[in-house]
Amino acid sequence: MSGKLSDDIRKDTLNSVLKQAGLKGAQVQRYLIIIEKADGNYSAYSPDLPGCVATGATVSEAKEHMREAVEFHIQGLEEEGLPVPRGEAISEYLTIG
Repeated sequence: MSGKLSDDIRKDTLNSVLKQAGLKGAQVQRYLIIIEKADGNYSAYSPDLPGCVATGATVSEAKEHMREAVEFHIQGLEEEGLPVPRGEAISEYLTIG
């Protein structure tokens, strides 16, 4: 497995498949990331992981840099024995007018 979770696979479904494959300790967590247009680039952050941010010249680059930042952030928390926050943020678009 490449470590990337497809947006088409629900977290609980993937965890069930991993469990059936004998990977009982494996847990997949999804984190909402927000990507915003900045001056000349894009910035990204996750509401569930305060202080975890990334930038990129394109949306795709910001997304990939954010994936790396989240993985690094979680690894650091684990190495320090700190709790890893669950991905609980949600998003919704509102249509006005």
